[in-house]
Amino acid sequence: SLKMASDSPESLMTLCTNYCLRNLEGTLCYLLDNETLWLHPDIFLPSEICDKLVNEYVELVKTDSIFEPHESFFTLFSDPRSTRLARIHLREHIVQDQDLEAIRKQDLIELYLTNCEKLTAKSLQTLVSFSHTLISLSLFGCCNIFYEEENPGGCEDDCLVNPTRQVLVKDFTFEGFSRLRILNLGRLIEGVNVETLLRPLASLAALDLSGIQLNDVGFLTQWKDSLVSLVLYNMDLSEEHIQVIAQLRKLRHLDISRDHLSSYYKFKLTRRVLNLFVENLVNLTSLDISGHTMLENCTIPSMEEKMGQTSIEPAKSSIAPFRGLKRPLQFLGLFETSLCRLTHIPAYKVSGDKNEEQVLNAIEAYTEHRPEITSRAINLLFDIARIERCSQLLRALQLVITALKCHKDDKNIQVTGSAALFYLTNSEYRMEQSVKLRRQVIQVVLNGMESYQEVTVQRNCCLTLCNFSIPEELEFQYRRVNELLLNILNQSRQDESIQRIAVHLCNALVCQVDNDHKEAVGKMGFVMTMLKLIQKKLADKTCDQVMEFSWSALWNITDETPDNCEMFLNYSGMKLFLECLKEFPEKQELHRNMLGLLGNVAEVKELRPQLMTSQFISVFSNLLESKADGIEVSYNACGVLSHIMFDGPEAWGICEPHREEVVKRMWAAIQSWDINSRRNINYRSFEPILRLLPQGISPVSQHWATWALYNLVSVYPDKYCPLLIKEGGIPLLKDMINMASARQETKEMARKVIEHCSNFKEENMDTSR
Repeated sequence: SLKMASDSPESLMTLCTNYCLRNLEGTLCYLLDNETLWLHPDIFLPSEICDKLVNEYVELVKTDSIFEPHESFFTLFSDPRSTRLARIHLREHIVQDQDLEAIRKQDLIELYLTNCEKLTAKSLQTLVSFSHTLISLSLFGCCNIFYEEENPGGCEDDCLVNPTRQVLVKDFTFEGFSRLRILNLGRLIEGVNVETLLRPLASLAALDLSGIQLNDVGFLTQWKDSLVSLVLYNMDLSEEHIQVIAQLRKLRHLDISRDHLSSYYKFKLTRRVLNLFVENLVNLTSLDISGHTMLENCTIPSMEEKMGQTSIEPAKSSIAPFRGLKRPLQFLGLFETSLCRLTHIPAYKVSGDKNEEQVLNAIEAYTEHRPEITSRAINLLFDIARIERCSQLLRALQLVITALKCHKDDKNIQVTGSAALFYLTNSEYRMEQSVKLRRQVIQVVLNGMESYQEVTVQRNCCLTLCNFSIPEELEFQYRRVNELLLNILNQSRQDESIQRIAVHLCNALVCQVDNDHKEAVGKMGFVMTMLKLIQKKLADKTCDQVMEFSWSALWNITDETPDNCEMFLNYSGMKLFLECLKEFPEKQELHRNMLGLLGNVAEVKELRPQLMTSQFISVFSNLLESKADGIEVSYNACGVLSHIMFDGPEAWGICEPHREEVVKRMWAAIQSWDINSRRNINYRSFEPILRLLPQGISPVSQHWATWALYNLVSVYPDKYCPLLIKEGGIPLLKDMINMASARQETKEMARKVIEHCSNFKEENMDTSR
């Protein structure tokens, strides 16, 4: 079942391969002269392992931006005495002429080269060295492999006048490839004579000539006793083509589909042609006629068509010619044809646009070689996921992930795929998804953000990330995701909606994470980026979500992280704080976030002297009376002042306001708060509060700290009683009760805190035997 397949853990083989590739130097290889990788001399690896190493390497280079390719990687497989290769799949720019050249001594059985545009005619010569063993070969999309560089003059000076030009190689054929049975020449460049090229092949079983225009395909009949699979996607057909195809009686798979958008086709598929195929190709199990316009009516009358339960029996077929089939087809491609919407289709698997099953079959069938079709199929899936409920969620997710990985540089697929992912990962599907699958989604989303600076892709990717639990689910890619978001926020021209989502994500990422994470993100320029955003908003006199989220993110990232607090001060954070207070006097949420942040700064002893100015102290003192956001603003202002008071009278280096006057205002503020206030704050540690208890220099700071603990343990006992006990708060409170300098009311409150915690402990004692 698909669910099991996609959700089972990686095999040990896959994990080991992956580890070795990421640590070649420490495992299979050593570095010579600091640049060339060499295999350890005592290693012998069979083809099962070598094939996997090469294929996985190509996959990693293609889909993992952090993975560094090695220039000498393929040379590790140059000697068949230590490494054996049999079946390898190479893609795109990753492979060059010298890479194939490096492995020319290997006895390859299967070689797939897909869209390897860097390969030239040098690689055609290398192919000859595999000719005696090769059974299966694909040169799909290798558009330069029949070109060689020719230097007409051959001398130094002449080269400048006549630069190297590309010349088509016309004399290459598959002479000597006696075992070759399966060949894909899809998207072969014009000018190569296909017939001459193929004539030496004795017994072809499968041939793919996608995207090649041939007026005469008569030569195909030389394989009428061996050819079982023929693909002529996007070939403009004629009556002559049809007559030739009808003679290939061994065919089991025939694909004459086309992209109905790509160009104007004269050929129209008729009932007669389909009848001809059904009569002559008696072994047919798979047929693809996607994209064809039916000129003649192939369907049976609609009254009859709608009758009875849906059936795949050929006798009941809604498509008349298929009533002649002996048994239902395994696969029938009807994507972007009117036939896919009929009721009775005699096939187990149909690609089309009628429903989810057909659309998923289309994505599955066309992803590898037909991105232009795949992006339209994913677009249909996007509509299904958005409007209806997906019934095959895991399969849908897997297919979209595969398409996004396979076509990292295809804008259409990146746009439609990232949009589909947003709907496929949202909360209603959450329960059905494994950790492994959700991690794969995150990887392809980040790949998309890296490859595409395009607004739609960026927005879709950011929105999709919002479907995950942050920071937990993103922690395995923590550095990378932060870098990408900061990169988006630092762009000069910005899309407002992306900015808002990116700031929201940044804020969530620095909430509830370890301090080393916060320090790392601070070093990436997080503090500076947020202050720049605030500066821009201030210049526009706008206090929106971006402004509030930016201050909130600064509050989170400075929590118990002195380096980031210092950065905030160094980048004129205090100036912005004052300007925002002045510009937006009514914005309570903003005031709370700003003061929460300043509370973090005030906890750092070395930075407190920078807060010790008449202007700042006056602002904090005035905010003690603020009723904004319940008690939050007043509470945070009092917290900042409590840490400053804790440094003692000698640190009070200003004349105005007087220290005693501020102390008086602090007492008044604390006494005005409701002890049962529900809080808009989240403490991961009480350490900064507890350090204010064992001291006699500032009784008001002691009182603020005790009030804070009393409020939190009484309103949220389940969360904060265990935290207080764990961090050793009870003995500190007991010691404080015995201090002469502590105020009576502070001692009373401390007793209540201790009582709360001991009651909580008793209630939660495990009495079960």
